[in-house]
Amino acid sequence: MTSRERFRAVLNFEKPDDRLPMIEWASWWWDRTIMEWQKQGLPATLGFHDVAPYLGLDQHYQFWLPHKTPDCPQPEYNGGPIMEGEEGYEKILPYLYPEHGADGQFEMMKAIKPRHDAGEFPVWFSLDGGFWFPRTLFGIEPHLYSFYDEPELYHRILDDLAEYQLKQMSRIYEILTPEFMTFGEDMSYNNGPMISEDSFDEFLLPYYNKVVPFIREHGTKVIIDSDGDVSRMIPWLKRAGIEGVLPLERKAGVDVAALREAHPDFLFIGAFDKMTMRESEDSMRAEFERLLPVMKTGGFIPSVDHQTPPDVPLQRYHKYVEMLEEYAEKAVKS
Repeated sequence: MTSRERFRAVLNFEKPDDRLPMIEWASWWWDRTIMEWQKQGLPATLGFHDVAPYLGLDQHYQFWLPHKTPDCPQPEYNGGPIMEGEEGYEKILPYLYPEHGADGQFEMMKAIKPRHDAGEFPVWFSLDGGFWFPRTLFGIEPHLYSFYDEPELYHRILDDLAEYQLKQMSRIYEILTPEFMTFGEDMSYNNGPMISEDSFDEFLLPYYNKVVPFIREHGTKVIIDSDGDVSRMIPWLKRAGIEGVLPLERKAGVDVAALREAHPDFLFIGAFDKMTMRESEDSMRAEFERLLPVMKTGGFIPSVDHQTPPDVPLQRYHKYVEMLEEYAEKAVKS
């Protein structure tokens, strides 16, 4: 099978005839990790999209569409606000929803389309979600208050966001059909969701109902990207037409086996405890053994449950890839 065929099979709960896909889903490799690996022999001449194939992984292309202009005002501190209230939103609007902000990415899509059509790799795209994007405007703490203090403004922002994203996605589908997409949300932490179910239904559900059907109609799988423990949120996400979740962080208490039992029709990407990679080969093998029963159920692409940490030696990572291939093959054997 081609890499793209293999990927599409798993996303449709079908069994590839050779192995599961082998990816590191966070395709923007942590710069600190790359710097450390270059000291250990990783060629410094490798381009951004050359690292995965060099390491023995399947290549994949991600496009994260911009939602602000490059000259958009920046917060004074990490997680700080860039606007306040309706008047602040009006002032910052010229920097938001750039009509031509993704032109370069669209040209890149056109350039790789022949290879994508030939099955060399899957393609996916990402959007700022209805929780993530307002947070970048309000700032982390004011954002949590905004559901109660400025509900009308929140709805207005999500209406504008949906309109912008629908226009941008129309341009994507004029070029190619990505295998899946993610809404960047990060709306959970170790103890569960940062938002109540009532607030989800009032604010995020109407937003998802505007954009998710459009994506699904074009044959792209819809996945939420949220760190932390998303277990309690999955029924909410399913009501919104969302079909899967990543990265399923183990240290946040996520149990992918329990999730598969509760949600046999939901897609999962990630779940491999990255902390085992710094420990030993035995720890990594035990982690693959933990995941193997779920890998066999379909609809699950195992991958590091976030970016590979910089203290994972390059040689250890080579061993991880070797084991990943071993268990990716085991998962499709009857």
